[in-house]
Amino acid sequence: MISNLHRTKDIPTQIKNPELVARRRGQIADAAVRLFITNGFDKTTTRQIAKAARLSIGSLYEYFATKEDVLYLVLDSIYIEIEQALSTARSKGATEKTALAELIRHYFTACHRRSDYMLLLYQETHVLPREWRKRVLKSENNVISIIEKTLSEIFGSIDPALRKSSRSKILAHDIGVMAHMWTFRRWALARECSIEEYIEIQTDIILTYIEELERRTKPSPAE
Repeated sequence: MISNLHRTKDIPTQIKNPELVARRRGQIADAAVRLFITNGFDKTTTRQIAKAARLSIGSLYEYFATKEDVLYLVLDSIYIEIEQALSTARSKGATEKTALAELIRHYFTACHRRSDYMLLLYQETHVLPREWRKRVLKSENNVISIIEKTLSEIFGSIDPALRKSSRSKILAHDIGVMAHMWTFRRWALARECSIEEYIEIQTDIILTYIEELERRTKPSPAE
C-alpha cells in the first residue's frame, strides 16, 4: 500500500477535502501500480485504473488530471519511503561507521519492500512530463546526498583532505546501485541469499574499503 506516502499538493484536484484526496489518491495509485507493472504504462488506460480502484472514470478525474499524474504519485511514494527510512537510520548509529551501516540497511530494505515499484521507476520515468521527471530525479539525488554526507564525515575523520574528495560521491552512487541491484537481479540473487544476507555482504564490501583506506592513510610507526 502506498496510501499516505505522497506529496500531492501540486497535482490538481477538484476536491476540497484534503483527507479524502489523500485517501482516494492512495486507493487509485495502489490499483494503478499493479496495472503499470503487469501491462506497462502505455497499455494501461485510465478506464482500467478506475475499474481496478472501484471508481467511475468521472470520479478518477476528480483526483487526477492525467495518467502521468498517477504515475508520478506512485514513483514519488518510493522516495518518500526511502527518505523516511534514512531519517530513521540517521537517528541511530553511535559511531560514523555504525551510522553508515544503518543507512545501508534501511535504504536496501526500503528498496526491497518496493522492488516492483523500483522496476517501474526505471521502466517508465521517461514518460513523465519534464517537470515531474525533474522532481523524481531530484528525489534520487536527495537520497544519494544523505549517504554522501555520511561518507564525507567518515573520510574527513580519516584525513581532512579526503572530506571533499570525489570518493564520497562515487561511493554514495555505488551504494545506490547496490540497493537497486536487488530489484533487477533478484530473480538470480534470491536463489543464493536472503535480502538480509545480501545487505550484510554489501555492507561488508563498503566497510572493508573504508578500513583499507584507513590502513593506507595511517602513518606507519617509523614515521
